[in-house]
Amino acid sequence: MEKKNYSYIGISFIILLFGIYAIPKIVARMSHNDLVTIGKAPVFTLTNQENKPFTNTDLKGKVYVLEFFFTSCGGICPKMNKSMLQLQDKFGLNREFAIVSISIDPERDTVEKLKQHMQELGVSMKNWNMLTGDKDYIYNLANKGFNLFAGENPKLEDKFEHSGLFALIDKEGNIRSREIKQGGFENPLVYYDALDPKTMRMIKEDIKKLLDE
Repeated sequence: MEKKNYSYIGISFIILLFGIYAIPKIVARMSHNDLVTIGKAPVFTLTNQENKPFTNTDLKGKVYVLEFFFTSCGGICPKMNKSMLQLQDKFGLNREFAIVSISIDPERDTVEKLKQHMQELGVSMKNWNMLTGDKDYIYNLANKGFNLFAGENPKLEDKFEHSGLFALIDKEGNIRSREIKQGGFENPLVYYDALDPKTMRMIKEDIKKLLDE
């Protein structure tokens, strides 16, 4: 009988030890979000609507959403603006959240024009910056840095064209995204379609995850 009692005590002790060491790991695994890292966001230095230099280092410690646009766009930009305003409404009061809108028509989108455009849109959050600068620099940043298409097209009424995608960047400057099922496999979404309500729901969920990290 004594041996059985000792065995029972020994087994109970082992279970207790397992619980002490294993449970925190299980909880940590469950609490860690499922977003993947695509890579480091490109370094950039541009000028914001206040005519002040603005760089990616100004965003360290913040979760931010970045887009390429231009103020005179009559195509997809109004829809992108509406989607970005949704993010302002949901996260704009959080000091750790920011929005970056970079003009691909910097010759017309001067500092004054960007500031006026923000007023017309109803931008109220302090951490929303609209940026302008050298055109070649911006196009290189879009097409080679972020791999987000931006270009000039004389055949179009607006003369410019660009993707309708948002990039999501975490507090450490990494481009982040969720994985989605495609053809039976899990692949990174990479960027979020600003024109798709389903994808906009995704980015809202994912912004919250990054803010909680």
